[in-house]
Amino acid sequence: MTTVGIIAEYNPLHNGHVHHFNEAKRLSGADSAIVVMSGPFTQRGEPAVVSKRARTEMALHMGADLVIELPVGYALQPAEWFAFGAVSLLEATGVTSSLCFGSEAGALGELLPLAAFLAEESSELQAEIRRRMALGASFPAAYSAAAAAAWEGTPGGHGSPFDAEALLRQPNNSLGLHYLIALRRLGSAMQPLTVPRTGAGFHDPLQSGSSIASATAIRRLLLEGGSPAAYMPEYSMSILEREHAAGRGPVSLEDFRDQLRHVLVTRTAAELQLLQDMNEGLENRLQRVMPQLEQFTISRLLEALKSKRYTHTRLQRLLLHTLLNHSKKEMTPSTLAQGPGYIRILGFRENGRKLLKRMKQTASWPVITSPAGFSHLGLERDIQAAAAYAGAFGSPLRNDLYSDYFMPPVMV
Repeated sequence: MTTVGIIAEYNPLHNGHVHHFNEAKRLSGADSAIVVMSGPFTQRGEPAVVSKRARTEMALHMGADLVIELPVGYALQPAEWFAFGAVSLLEATGVTSSLCFGSEAGALGELLPLAAFLAEESSELQAEIRRRMALGASFPAAYSAAAAAAWEGTPGGHGSPFDAEALLRQPNNSLGLHYLIALRRLGSAMQPLTVPRTGAGFHDPLQSGSSIASATAIRRLLLEGGSPAAYMPEYSMSILEREHAAGRGPVSLEDFRDQLRHVLVTRTAAELQLLQDMNEGLENRLQRVMPQLEQFTISRLLEALKSKRYTHTRLQRLLLHTLLNHSKKEMTPSTLAQGPGYIRILGFRENGRKLLKRMKQTASWPVITSPAGFSHLGLERDIQAAAAYAGAFGSPLRNDLYSDYFMPPVMV
């Protein structure tokens, strides 16, 4: 049995995801598929529109055999650590043969040499990234420009037939590059594969007559009260409607306004400074801005904090780290480089039972189907994140707040 790994958020699962899944199975020739999926919160620093259980159910209906949770400590990180955490999980299963991701490049020819070069991140490259950030560039912009300049100064990059900086600025290429870097750093034997991104781009609006839309456009439509049925498989739409009827979505960042405001007004600058991503005096800036907001909303807070250097995505991740009390001490590079340390199963199909049985023999980390009796800070953070997420529901029930304890893995 061969298994392809897919890293996703399925926020929500739409027709483009189905295309990628089918292509991943075709290109890999795999008998089964494992999905590593973000839990309640996503890499852009936003809550998922519906719970991790609902999105797991979508993935299983699509055909995924096993869904594993990417711990919140990695899900809320920049691309480097998001990718490393997810690839580490696939590697730790001991059963994943290949990894397939979407990219604008649509082929590995341009990404592989860049990944090989950037996997050995030099002190000169790190210094150049810091220099560009000191001049006001955001980290993504500083990284792409510095990495491209360093690459073009090498024998392999000099006269390269592609524009490295333009390639790195495309979001799926950038994330895919970090998957490839993670594979190299882990010494993984997983075969990388990529599928060309088709249809709508990351920021493209909805297109009439098309069955493909970006998850961003679909989320916007959902929050405006519209129906994305034309862009989603029936089972995904049915699950969305069920969750909405039960008061469990769609969830947006604004739904955490009261929770976040309470945290921000009851902590000192010194306490805030200890939190993940709270760097360069942002704690003082937050405390200056808060009293100036005549009406507190998260969107107004983000606008007040945003600058050329601090993107919305970085600030949103910062606010969620603050909400969840993630400290810098628990998310140092050396700590993150150890990997999650456990494999949390969110759901499986019948074929997934066979994978689980194999994984109990091959996995290098504990395989967890229930948190009872297992102690790990990362898992505790996942449980906390699920409870905080459910707190945004209209009238959360006990099973919503403590679903990780009371609900078994999803089975389809």
